[in-house]
Amino acid sequence: MPGRFYVTTPIYYVNDAPHIGHAYTTVTADALARWHRLLGDDVHFLTGTDEHGLKVQQSADAAGITPLEQADRNSDRFREAWELLGISYDDFIRTTEPRHHAAVQDLLARVHERGDIELDTYEGPYCVSCEAYYTEAELVDGHCPIHTSKPVIVFKEENWFFRLSRYQERLLSWIEADPDVIQPESKRNEVLGFIRQGLDDVSITRTSLDWGVPVPWAPGHVFYVWYDALINYATAVGLGTDDERFRAWWPHVHHLIGKEIIRFHCVYWPAMLLAAGLEPPHRVFVHGWLLLGGAKLSKTEHGPAKLTEIAPARLVEDFGVDGYRYHFLRDVTFGSDGEFSYEGMVSRFNADLANNLGNLLSRVATVVGSKCGGTGPAPTADSPLAAVAAKAYADAADAWERKQPSEALDATWRLIQGANAHLEEHEPWKAEPGPAVDAVLGDALEVLRLVCVLASPAIPTACREIWARIGLDGTPEEQRLPGAATWGGYPGGVQVTKGAPLFPRLRSPEA
Repeated sequence: MPGRFYVTTPIYYVNDAPHIGHAYTTVTADALARWHRLLGDDVHFLTGTDEHGLKVQQSADAAGITPLEQADRNSDRFREAWELLGISYDDFIRTTEPRHHAAVQDLLARVHERGDIELDTYEGPYCVSCEAYYTEAELVDGHCPIHTSKPVIVFKEENWFFRLSRYQERLLSWIEADPDVIQPESKRNEVLGFIRQGLDDVSITRTSLDWGVPVPWAPGHVFYVWYDALINYATAVGLGTDDERFRAWWPHVHHLIGKEIIRFHCVYWPAMLLAAGLEPPHRVFVHGWLLLGGAKLSKTEHGPAKLTEIAPARLVEDFGVDGYRYHFLRDVTFGSDGEFSYEGMVSRFNADLANNLGNLLSRVATVVGSKCGGTGPAPTADSPLAAVAAKAYADAADAWERKQPSEALDATWRLIQGANAHLEEHEPWKAEPGPAVDAVLGDALEVLRLVCVLASPAIPTACREIWARIGLDGTPEEQRLPGAATWGGYPGGVQVTKGAPLFPRLRSPEA
């Protein structure tokens, strides 16, 4: 039965421009949202920008502009990047919005009123890049364990503290009661290990800066950026502004996060919610890092670059939007670290998009034109490809449900490979027009129809183009599963158009 699917990306800092690491999480969330729309679910897909904190204030000062000017400028850059990549978000939140200030003050006032936020003094190591405190034991040669090239600074302030230590057992109960609440299992175990070591209370306000959400009960204090930022997920579904909407959507959220922010999302955030009398998040999916492989990043790039310096637009120039999206969804197992290289993108583009999908479309359109007068025949009910298609859908649906786009696309491409092998076996281009040729081509057109639906979360633009070329009305996104995955949906008797190659082969970069 259709249901609700609420999916979020982290909100991204506006101290810099979007890069392919940001885009990896966002494209994955977009593909999941698109899949659930195919299922008929009521989908809410949230992304946005994190605009408060010391990091933003310092980068704005360095640029000679105000923090709000910095936030406006770089928030727009994220919107532009997501528009380029076809990101179908339903809401783009900015933490400088009035609705978010209302939600932050609402939630943390509840915690304060319940007695779990108290005044205290803190002194210790602080990483500006992480916007996080660390213990001395967590440092690596005096440096942040995440940003190992950057020394920490020492902060001492009288702040309001959240009594996180009081929530150790409730957090353990939350995680242990549902084995799937934090995925993959290795990350769930990591969180459990961290909690079992004992939890320290955490500072949640600042007086050393004023760029943040004011603390309603303590003039001169603003909320620490993480305790502001995390609440965006509740803001977007009505916390503090629309109680009925909030009750309808929360807590059935699916957070997608990178492993470097696991503590904030899997310890601090659920504890805050529990302290406010709210339920913790339904699911948190933790993915690994993209690791930079080959040094060739574009046709004009010379020498190596940092992954965080690679803008999505630089790769879209060479691979197109769908080529870009397909690579990151297909080549990286969600939850694990994955290697990115330009050479790997070229190889995957040529193998899967040009040779398999593009070649299937080109072959079918050409032979329908020469043997069937350009009119696509209907598929056969007893085609051997019907069973292949049923298995492809079952495997793809299972993989999307498990948040494994790479496996879902592998299953879909097995159907494409099956159709290409079927054509090779029967060679309709060599046969005389007639029922046998019609049967082979009708089956291939049905595979293309099915692939358009199943692959549309990953490569929506290409799927819409294929859909139109094989003579179908509407778009793949308008179809609904599982009905649209049933064999025999291609109507036949419609015009098939042969166009330019959908995915022209790319030349391998020079070594």
